[in-house]
Amino acid sequence: MAFFRKAASSKNRPPTQQVVVAAEAPVRERPEFTVQGLWTDMLGRLGIRCLQILIVGLVAGFVIIGMLRLTMIVIPTLIALILSCALWPLVTKLRKHLSPMLSAWVVFLGSLLVLGGIGTGLVFSVMREWNTLVNQAAEGFNQLNDLVQQFIGDMPFTVDQGQIDEAVDTVTSFITSSQFGAGALNTITAAGSFVTGSILLMVILFFFLKDGDRIWAFFISWTPKHYRHKWITSGDRALHTFGGYIRGTAIIAAVDAIGVTATLLVLQVPLALPLGVVVFLGAFIPMVGATVAGILATLVGLVTSGPLVALVVLAAVIIVNQLEGNFLQPVVMAQALNLHALVILMALTAGTVLGGIVGAVLAVPLSAVAWGIIKVWTERENMDAVAAAKAQIKIEAEIRAEDKALEKLKKKEKVDEVKQDVDEMADEIIANSEEHSDKAQRPDTEQ
Repeated sequence: MAFFRKAASSKNRPPTQQVVVAAEAPVRERPEFTVQGLWTDMLGRLGIRCLQILIVGLVAGFVIIGMLRLTMIVIPTLIALILSCALWPLVTKLRKHLSPMLSAWVVFLGSLLVLGGIGTGLVFSVMREWNTLVNQAAEGFNQLNDLVQQFIGDMPFTVDQGQIDEAVDTVTSFITSSQFGAGALNTITAAGSFVTGSILLMVILFFFLKDGDRIWAFFISWTPKHYRHKWITSGDRALHTFGGYIRGTAIIAAVDAIGVTATLLVLQVPLALPLGVVVFLGAFIPMVGATVAGILATLVGLVTSGPLVALVVLAAVIIVNQLEGNFLQPVVMAQALNLHALVILMALTAGTVLGGIVGAVLAVPLSAVAWGIIKVWTERENMDAVAAAKAQIKIEAEIRAEDKALEKLKKKEKVDEVKQDVDEMADEIIANSEEHSDKAQRPDTEQ
C-alpha cells in the first residue's frame, strides 16, 4: 500500500517536479572499457607493431630459405646484377654512339676478356701453388710459435704445444684438401655444376647489359603511382651502391696487391705473384680478407727469408692497410659503403654462415643497398639523422645541466634566506635581551 501511495503521489505532482525527480534519479554510466580500446592504447599499438614485425620476419625467413634452395639461380643472378651495375656507365656512354645491342656486346666481351681471361689465369696460378703456400704458411706459423714459446718460457703460465700443433695440422689438412675448393664453391655447386652456373651468369649478365633499363621500367610499371618515385629512387640508389662498391673495391684491391707484390719482389720472397693475387681477391671481403692475405704473405716471408724480411713484409702490409683505410676508402668508395664496422662484421658473419665464401663476398654490398633503400623509404636519405640525434642529445644534456644548476642555486638561495632569517631573529633576541637588561638597571639608578 505504501508503494501505491508513493506512485499516486508522484502522479499528482506538477510536471516540473516530476522532471526534477527524474533528474535526481541515479543514472548508470557506460563502462569505459571497450574492445576498440584494446587496440588503440599504448599496449595495443605495441602488440600490433610486434605482430607486424613477426609477419615481416616470417616472410623474410621464407624468402631466405627459398633463395638458399635455389642457389643455382639466385647466386648467378646476384653476381650478374652487381657486375651489370658496375658496367652500366660504360653501356650508357657507348649507347650515345652505338645501338643498345652492339653496346651490350662490346661491354660484355670486354668484361669477359678481362674477368674471364686474366682473372681465370691468375686464379689458376694461385691454385697451382696453393699447397705450397699453405705448407709454407703453416711452417711459418710453427716458427713464429717457437719464437713465442721461447719468449714466454720464463713466464709463470704455459701454453699447450700439443693443442697448437693439432689445430695447425687440422687447418692445413683441410685447406690443402679437395673439400676446401668444393666448400668455397658450395653456394654455386649445391644445385648443379660450376659450369652451368657460370653459363647462366654470363647469359643473365648479357641481358642485364642489353635490356637492363627496359627490365627496370617493366618492374616500375607495376608499382602504385603514389609510391613510384620512391621505387625509382631506390633503384637509382641500388645502381650507384652496387657499381660504386665493385669499382671502388677493385681499385683498392689492385692498390693492395701492387703494394704487397712489389714489396715481395724487392725482398725476393718466393711466390710473390700468387700472394699478390691472394691479396687482390681477399680485398673483396672487407676488413678480413686483406688482413688474412697479409698475414699469409708475412708467414711465407718468415719461412723463406727469415724474421727480418718477415718484419719488413708485415710493415708493408700495415702501411698498405692504413693507406687503404684512411685515404683510399674515403676517396674511392665515397658513399657506396656507408656502414658501421659492426654492421659489416655482422653481415660478413651472416653471409659466411648462409653462403660460404660467395656469401661473405655478397653480404656487404647487399647490406649497403638494403640500408640505402631503407633510408629512401623512411625519408632519411637527405638528412643526417644521427648528427641530428647527437645534437638533440647534447641539447637535452645541457638543459638537464642547467636545470640542476638552477635547482642548486634555488637551494642555495633558500639556505641564504634561512640564514638571514636566523640572523635577524638572533639580532632581535639580542636586542630584546639588551632592552630588558636596560630596563632592569633603570630602577636601580633612579633609586
